Amino acid sequence: MRNGGIDAAVTDYLTRLDAERGLSPHTIEAYGRDLSQFTTMCHRLGIDRLGEVDRRTVRRFLAQLTSLNYSQRSVARKASSVRAFLEDAARRGAIPANPAAGVPQPKRPGTLPKAIPAPTLERFLDAVDGSDPVDLRDRALLEVLYGTGLRVSEVAAMTVADIGTGGFVTVRGKGDKERAVPVGGPAVRATTAYVESGRSALIGPDTGDALWVGVRGGRLDTRGIRRIVRRRLGTFPHALRHSYATHLLEGGADLRAVQDLLGHSELATTQIYTAVTREHLRKTYERSHPRA
Repeated sequence: MRNGGIDAAVTDYLTRLDAERGLSPHTIEAYGRDLSQFTTMCHRLGIDRLGEVDRRTVRRFLAQLTSLNYSQRSVARKASSVRAFLEDAARRGAIPANPAAGVPQPKRPGTLPKAIPAPTLERFLDAVDGSDPVDLRDRALLEVLYGTGLRVSEVAAMTVADIGTGGFVTVRGKGDKERAVPVGGPAVRATTAYVESGRSALIGPDTGDALWVGVRGGRLDTRGIRRIVRRRLGTFPHALRHSYATHLLEGGADLRAVQDLLGHSELATTQIYTAVTREHLRKTYERSHPRA
C-alpha cells in the first residue's frame, strides 16, 4: 500500500463489498481487477491519494482503455467499477464529491442474449445418456442449469439436501437474497439418478454435503461447471439461463414472474428478454397469419 492512499482505499472497499453486500468471489475479483488497472494508471500519473483523483483522471482512464482496444462492453464495465468505488468514497466522506459523476458513462452495446432453440437443447441433453458416474452427474447438472435458470455460482453452491424438497430449490443469490425456484421433473429425475447411482463413486474426504462432485472428490466449482457445459454443449452456463428465460416468455410467462425466478432486483434487467420474445412473436405472426 502507498502511504495509506488510494491502494488502501481500494482494499478497504473490496473488503466491505464482501462483508456487507454478499457479492460472489467472482464479482469481487472482477471489481478488483478493474480498480487495480485504474490505480496503476493513477500511480503512473503521480496520483497516490484518493483525494488527488479528479474528473480529468477518470477521463484519461477511459481514453487509455479505448486506446488499448478494449471492447465497448469492457470499457463500460470498468468505468462502472471506478464510478461505484468513487461514489462509495464520496458517500463515506473520504472525498468531497464523486469526480466520475460528471463524466459521461460509456454505453453498453445493446446486444440481445442468445437463446438455444428448445428442440436443439433437448436433443443435446438427451445425448448425455451414459450410465457411468460422470455421465450421470453431467446430465443432472445440465438439466438443473436449464430447468431452473440458476446462476452458475448458485448451482455450484447446491447441497444434496437441495434436491427432493417439494419440487423447489431454495438458493441465495446476489446480495444474499433468498428465493425459491421450481425444479422440473426431468431435472429432479436426472439428479436423483445421479445421487443414487453416481455421486457415491465420486465422493472423497473433502466432498462434504456438496451436490456436484469433481473426479478428484472435491466440490465442483464454477470453473469446473463451465468446463462441463463447454465440453457437453459447446457453450456457457449463462446461455442456458438465457434460454430458460426466453423459453418461459415465449410460452406466455409473465415478465415479473420471470424476474422473480431469475433473481433480478430490477425489472429493467429482465426486460432485455422482451426484444427476444417480440422477435419470436413476429416470426410466429408471419408464419401463421394469412395477411402477414
